[in-house]
Amino acid sequence: MTRTLRGAIALAGATAFCLGAVATSGAAQPGAAPARQGEVKIGLLLPESKTTRYEKFDRPYIEAKIQELAPGAHVDYYNAAESATTQQQQVNTALAKGDQVLILDAVDAKSIQSSVQKAHDAGVKVVAYDRLAQGPVDSYVSYDNHKVGELQGKALLAALGDKAKSGEIVMHNGSPTDPNAAEFKAGAHSVLDGKVKIGKEYDTPNWDPNNANQQMSGAISALGKDKIVGVYSANDGLAAGIATALKAAGMNVPLTGQDAQLDAIQRILLGTQTITVEKPYKPEADIAATMAVNFAQGKPLPADLTPTTVTSGSGQKVPATLLTPIVVDKGNIKDTVVKDGLYTVAEICTPTYAAACKDAGLQ
Repeated sequence: MTRTLRGAIALAGATAFCLGAVATSGAAQPGAAPARQGEVKIGLLLPESKTTRYEKFDRPYIEAKIQELAPGAHVDYYNAAESATTQQQQVNTALAKGDQVLILDAVDAKSIQSSVQKAHDAGVKVVAYDRLAQGPVDSYVSYDNHKVGELQGKALLAALGDKAKSGEIVMHNGSPTDPNAAEFKAGAHSVLDGKVKIGKEYDTPNWDPNNANQQMSGAISALGKDKIVGVYSANDGLAAGIATALKAAGMNVPLTGQDAQLDAIQRILLGTQTITVEKPYKPEADIAATMAVNFAQGKPLPADLTPTTVTSGSGQKVPATLLTPIVVDKGNIKDTVVKDGLYTVAEICTPTYAAACKDAGLQ
């Protein structure tokens, strides 16, 4: 774990000690009353569930940290299922229920701006989580997303080696409505441009693995499988669809990813994916929860909780914390995702992967 991540965890823990212990959390109930004096009511709005991280890690970690920090806190949870319109409606519902703070991971950073403004006008604080929404956001926590793209690009170049100039790569970027996707893309291009030939490049709506599968199949048909030497995938969900298309074509070339999904770790063990980028969820979730509880209790954020400032797509300067991502490859699975508690060796090394796990020193 990096020094930056250790510092973030320590910071969140220290703030937790100051704020207090166990909270209760529940689903939103129709007609819920506005918060009473001293009560903490927080709306948690996540964008989708096709990427496994949101339901498996982000939601439970955020809710648990809020429970730890604010006794009696109530959490209204919403998942937008990739619909920007649904998320706008969910913000309206959260405001009607009297939530004092919104932790918002935007489906569409631009279209949510009017909802952020509505929250601001109602005196409700907005913590932008993982993706920087436009509008008057009060704080932001994420990873250095340009760095993520750089790490992916460098890993792809390293895996290509002497083949970097002998063929073409295909790039699968993320959703055009996700501001993080633009940063991943820019970071990757900053490394790859001039060092590889990009035969095909796609932005992938809704981060949909099925779209990525179709894009990859189309690229193979257009370019020819013998011409493709590597594939940039912005995350592991896309990589799953891409890997299926590559396998169907009888291909196995370097392939990147992000989010350290379990299936990606298993593909790395089998050699059908080269790397993923881990962004440990707990430090990010803990900081978001700490920000939200501070706001709900009327406390200013400590300066060391937001050591930097970022500029949103709508021009607002937002106090922020940006954590440092980690590259995961076959050689460091035990020292990254296992050590960080994302998965146990037993979860990774099911019978299908037992031999590969043994080769990688996991068993």
